Amino acid sequence: MKELSLHILDIIQNSVNAGASIIEIEIEEEEKEDIFRFSVKDNGCGMSADFLRKVKDPFTTTRTTRKTGLGIPLLEAAAVQCGGRLDIVSEPGKGTAVTAVFQNSHIDRAPLGDMAQTMVTVISGSPEIDFLYTHIKNGQSFVFQTEDLRRVLQGVPLDTPEIIGWIEEAVREGLAEIQVK
Repeated sequence: MKELSLHILDIIQNSVNAGASIIEIEIEEEEKEDIFRFSVKDNGCGMSADFLRKVKDPFTTTRTTRKTGLGIPLLEAAAVQCGGRLDIVSEPGKGTAVTAVFQNSHIDRAPLGDMAQTMVTVISGSPEIDFLYTHIKNGQSFVFQTEDLRRVLQGVPLDTPEIIGWIEEAVREGLAEIQVK
């Protein structure tokens, strides 16, 4: 994939398909330490130990429409190619955490991409799920929580066009404040 936000979107979709009601996305960029890390954690159904051992194999998938699952293997290859790694922790009935680490300055590290659009896509596609998005860059952080937004909106659906537009603008502004490009 050309942008890391597309990998993040893919993992979030896996979390949605796993029945998660809470999905946490955290991105950390530390230029001094030369690390770019992101994680997606959920409270979905989790994976058995046997499936977890096989999940990085491109011919392992839970889908019935095709027999390949390329998202995780491609992400792992991208991370390793950039001096990093991919870690997956999962427990049946408790959820899954996927963490990818990259050398931030590596010439082959894909750009982050459009996280505002990624968040709009997942929230509008699954407005019933609580999303917590935290982005940390060089010690400064931006946090966006749909739980807080629901409290303020008092019943207005998150997938209302005006709300989706506001979410995109809020995420773009928050990321700009911490100088995420």
